[in-house]
Amino acid sequence: MCMKNIDPVADQIVLVKERYAGPIGIMTTSTGAPISYTDATNSLNTVLMNTRNLLETLSHLNRERIPERVVHAKGVGAFGYFEVTHDIRYICKAEMFSRIGKKTPVAVRFSSVIADKGGTDVERDVRGFAVKFYSQAGNFDIVGINLPMFILKDPVKFPNFIHAIKRNPATNIRDFKTFWDFFSLTPESFSQLLLQFSDLGIPASYINTAGFSVHTYQVENEHGKPYYVRFHFTPDAGIKTLTTEQAKIIAGEDPDYYNRILYRAIANGKFPSWTVGIQVLTLDDVKKSNFDVFDVSKSLPLDKYPLKKVGKLILDRNPKNFFADVEQMAFSPGNLIPGILGDPSKLFEARRFAYMDAQFHRLGANFNKISVNCPYRTKTLTYNRDGTPPVKDNEEDIPNYYPNSFNGPVPYMDTHKSQLIEIVENPEPDNFDQATEFYNNVLNSDARSRLIINIVSTLKLSTPMTQKKVVAIFEIIHPDLSRRVAQGLNATQTSEECVI
Repeated sequence: MCMKNIDPVADQIVLVKERYAGPIGIMTTSTGAPISYTDATNSLNTVLMNTRNLLETLSHLNRERIPERVVHAKGVGAFGYFEVTHDIRYICKAEMFSRIGKKTPVAVRFSSVIADKGGTDVERDVRGFAVKFYSQAGNFDIVGINLPMFILKDPVKFPNFIHAIKRNPATNIRDFKTFWDFFSLTPESFSQLLLQFSDLGIPASYINTAGFSVHTYQVENEHGKPYYVRFHFTPDAGIKTLTTEQAKIIAGEDPDYYNRILYRAIANGKFPSWTVGIQVLTLDDVKKSNFDVFDVSKSLPLDKYPLKKVGKLILDRNPKNFFADVEQMAFSPGNLIPGILGDPSKLFEARRFAYMDAQFHRLGANFNKISVNCPYRTKTLTYNRDGTPPVKDNEEDIPNYYPNSFNGPVPYMDTHKSQLIEIVENPEPDNFDQATEFYNNVLNSDARSRLIINIVSTLKLSTPMTQKKVVAIFEIIHPDLSRRVAQGLNATQTSEECVI
């Protein structure tokens, strides 16, 4: 094959063949017994119960699928490393920031929120941007998104949010009546909602997608002094987007468009990279801020808390097997390491439970012993035993209870126990100031027009009652936004009446 014409995606299986002079070995059963040509190619006129190969493959086929993620089901992953380029040890003592030039292996998963596994990559949606740092002090996960704020701040609303944006329980079809009804009753969502319906709602590729931790993490230096940071991942290839019209064409031709671009780029040695930065606040900044800096439905103003560079995130390896390396990836905001304490908000607290519970359900009790999730750069010693495989060495022959008198693992003696600060969260903050800023000062005239078209295209499918509520909320954000959405809805209704 001419190397110039090789596509690492379309020709992946051909490239596998070219690596070997012939078959890589003899087929076996899962117990290692060789399988004969007759058993592999014919089961007619045989006693099926005596045909181990057939019984094993049929029974395994029935068990090949694990529960699909309820959200972020459609995604793609890759591997690489994070390299420190700027010293922030005076802010955070975490092992992965210990020196300039320090490299920490990472796994990254990009995903859609709404789409099912078989959906299209390019629908208008928020994107997940999850990073697992395999630090020598354990795994640290940032489970972020591609927008600087989240849709809501109260965890009790989250299950209802997911039900509203997913499939109607009666029709099993996505329903924009429920979508817009939920948002019309959840004002805090509108800052992110405007970004989602702007050009940012459809990235050009994952290589051109930014990432945000959304949460404001409490971290500390080696002296125990706290700081508060939000992580940003800025694509070195630039933030680029698709228009709705471009996305419609791509969706019909290649539903795995983002997956294909990322895999091909890495396979061709064009490694995607992101500049990693943090916004930094002191405890005094937190106390003096005129809004809750832990409110995930708001971004932190960059003019007030500018980005400080930390390092580079580089992806240089594709998964060898998608199921093993990506489908089994398990992220959790609760995966923290010394020096990074987490976020004191109730949303973060709820996510610590929800993500771990999701992994137990999808992958079983030993999900952190699955290779892609294993904190392989540190020795794990727990008193947890047995359960759904894999169990690896199952802690071998050491005691399985603590405390014990037989030299089992012991906790380290902490002379200073750091604690997250306690905060009081306002259930009714100013929900619209950042949405107003975005519409008025960030979007240009053309971008505003596209925003209006994108909103009207789905809002017109909701009920008149919901449309009235949404237009009223837009009036608070900006009168021009409200007026133009209302005009768009009226024009749509008039056009439909004429057709009828």
